[in-house]
Amino acid sequence: MKDHVNSLVDKLIDVSGIVIFFLLWEIAPRLGIVDGQFIPPLSQVLLAVGKLAADGSLFIHIAASLQRSFIGFVLAIAVAVPAGFILGGVFPALSRQLRPLLRVFGQINAFSLFPIFILFFGIGEVAKVSIIFWSTIWPVLFTTIVGVQNVDPLYIKSARSIGADKFTIFSKVILPGAAPVIFTGIRTGASHAFLMLIAAEMIGASAGLGWLVQNSAVNNIMPRLFAATMTIALLGMTINYLLYLLEDNLLDWKQSSERG
Repeated sequence: MKDHVNSLVDKLIDVSGIVIFFLLWEIAPRLGIVDGQFIPPLSQVLLAVGKLAADGSLFIHIAASLQRSFIGFVLAIAVAVPAGFILGGVFPALSRQLRPLLRVFGQINAFSLFPIFILFFGIGEVAKVSIIFWSTIWPVLFTTIVGVQNVDPLYIKSARSIGADKFTIFSKVILPGAAPVIFTGIRTGASHAFLMLIAAEMIGASAGLGWLVQNSAVNNIMPRLFAATMTIALLGMTINYLLYLLEDNLLDWKQSSERG
């Protein structure tokens, strides 16, 4: 009984900060502590969410943002993971030589390159997907290289000593050993990609959550602006949680080793 009470208290403590924040959000504008014209009460924001969901426009904007994110995200992983395995495992010397240059590229903010993407690809969907690609590829590439290079050479030598071929060593030793680190990069890349997409959609888009934020700000519709912002936050948390679930399901060997 005492354990159940302690567990309940811990859960209440975990959510207390969020509850207090939402209460202050509702009360402060109504009491005039903050200007309700710029920060509307939570109830008005939730009402705006309900209106957007009722007429279906919210789901149209979510679908547009997720589609762009997914295309750029998958393309970046398709390039970064094989490149990371090649640089980290096949050509480690080349990896060391290219590391400073790759680090420089990784530090360049994708949004600062948006004019260049527009110059090459126009103001359409390709430019926005390019921003997602650029934002995602670097953390995935770097973590893949690190993951491959951190695999214990003793495991590889042991596999070779029992006659394992290159494909078996890759699939049974290198890939499982590097996968947890790679997933860390994938989660980081997904967070960067989604945030940069929202910024990109504020320029030259006709649908998407970023466009919804921009349009609401221009037209001074604050409840709708905060509704879009809240949706972005919830989507980001959901994507990160789904990636954690995917990692747990794919890396069952990792869970087994932890239980052992």
